[in-house]
Amino acid sequence: MRKLLLALMLFAAPVLAKEDVLNLYNWNQYIAPETVARFEKQCNCKVKQTYYSDNEELLAKLAAGAKGYDVMVPTSNYIQGMAKAGWIQPIDKSKIPNLKNIFPQYLNTAFDPGNKYSVPYAYTITMIGYNDQKIKELGIPVDSWAAIFDPKILEKLKGRVTVLDSPSELMAAALMYLGYSANDHDPKHWEEAKQAILKAKPYWAAFKASGYIEQLSAGNIWLVHGYSNDIYQADLGAQQAKQKFRIKHAMPKEGAVLALDAMVIAKNAPRPDLAHQFINFMLEGQNSADLTNMIGSGNPNREAMKFIKPEIKAMSAIFPDEATAKKLQMLQELNTQQRRLMSRIWTEIKAK
Repeated sequence: MRKLLLALMLFAAPVLAKEDVLNLYNWNQYIAPETVARFEKQCNCKVKQTYYSDNEELLAKLAAGAKGYDVMVPTSNYIQGMAKAGWIQPIDKSKIPNLKNIFPQYLNTAFDPGNKYSVPYAYTITMIGYNDQKIKELGIPVDSWAAIFDPKILEKLKGRVTVLDSPSELMAAALMYLGYSANDHDPKHWEEAKQAILKAKPYWAAFKASGYIEQLSAGNIWLVHGYSNDIYQADLGAQQAKQKFRIKHAMPKEGAVLALDAMVIAKNAPRPDLAHQFINFMLEGQNSADLTNMIGSGNPNREAMKFIKPEIKAMSAIFPDEATAKKLQMLQELNTQQRRLMSRIWTEIKAK
């Protein structure tokens, strides 16, 4: 009998020792450590994070058959394609009562009518970030995408400018600079945008999806085409380093791209129960505000406003006024033909 009891204990031990785990596939540094700790305590589980640096990287992983994720955080214009590919499952809204905390303008978008598959998480605005001391010395206007694309302006900034290593973002900026919509899909206009990029490229230091935050903070780069939250972090870095300059945001008068990131649940999620619990948790005011307070991201959550630092809430580059908001555009999903053309154009841009 004792041998049988011992055998049963040994058999049960691995089951008892196994932890509940939520697998989160997210952008790097896109959730505050204290938020993770709070959720782990609440759910008596562990959060295992893996990271990607671009939506295309996320799609490539899923297309290759990657499994094991519970929650992912793509940008909204990728959600329809992910749903069509069968990579995500519908959200059970009865398990997400905190959905009521999201501002109406971020719900029921063209990307996901009725929020069947996604729940808003945070947003960024792609704009100009700059070293206020250097730009003032040079007398460069930063209220236009011309600061990124006009060779006459760039002559003063040669080797001190970086642009995002993102075909969709850079083409959108070039299209707006030329007076077109960020969502203009006319191949002739895309060719014009490509030529504008190629004329400016010799003056740029690099294409950078990451790393430009540190370069701005150090004073090595003076002007960037970047994300609002990254520019905010670069300014924090400059202040911490006791630099004589500040890093500031500039909203181009031609308009800018707003990228709304959203939480989705993988089709084959190992723990859809924990996934729904996590999404609802992230919609609580304090938990949602943690990210904005950490990195300066825009926030679509009404309840979060009570907990966001006043100095961040007052920044128009992060929380734009009504007039500015009208100039913001969310990028639309490209069809297969458009994606092929974009890929060819990007290859040509990088090769020259």
